Amino acid sequence: MKARSKPRTSAGVRKRRRVDAAAELRTGSLAPHAFMPPTLETSIGAEVRRLRKLLDLTVAELGLAAGISAGMLSKIENGAISPSLATLEALAKALNVPISALFVETEERRDCSFVKAGRGVRIERRGTKAGHLYDLLGHSLRGEIAVEPYLITLRKNAVPYTNFRHAGVEFIYMMSGKVRYLHSDRSYLMEPGDALFFDAAARHGPEELIETPMQYLSIIIYPRRD
Repeated sequence: MKARSKPRTSAGVRKRRRVDAAAELRTGSLAPHAFMPPTLETSIGAEVRRLRKLLDLTVAELGLAAGISAGMLSKIENGAISPSLATLEALAKALNVPISALFVETEERRDCSFVKAGRGVRIERRGTKAGHLYDLLGHSLRGEIAVEPYLITLRKNAVPYTNFRHAGVEFIYMMSGKVRYLHSDRSYLMEPGDALFFDAAARHGPEELIETPMQYLSIIIYPRRD
């Protein structure tokens, strides 16, 4: 007689589903995985090593001053073990620093910009005098890539302007109104829901304002210069 398999508990099934769901969740982007922050042990070890080298001490010399073996100190510096509080106190004393100096931040800060509806900063940009209004919806503070998201409004008194040129790429998403948008030697009829992504070094801009007022989201991305 075939042995009956042991039924799974509901808790076990829920746990497996959570694990499976976590494993399956992936972004649709092709961007590489973000850098993972170091563990607390790794961070402490790296700071101990940095301070030791700053004082021009060998592993054996610092180990002797702190009352621990060179082998244990090597494991601490490599993040292989989690040192006790007493060991950290001894190391801090030998390095002539407060114990808090060994605990560097393990979680890197990341930029985040939040703008309430209608609270975008009105910006003076090329085309403003032609009735094109720019509301900045966020900004990136650091990094090699700059991102500028704008809500652009063209009023009834706006005039066409097709000589925009700048570094990077631009993404436009039409929200309301209707416009014929020029990029290089081609023009595109854009209505709500339409999107356009292009190399911004070529001349571009609204060529024919068919239905105003209009709004579209413009995201400009370019390499930041030092």
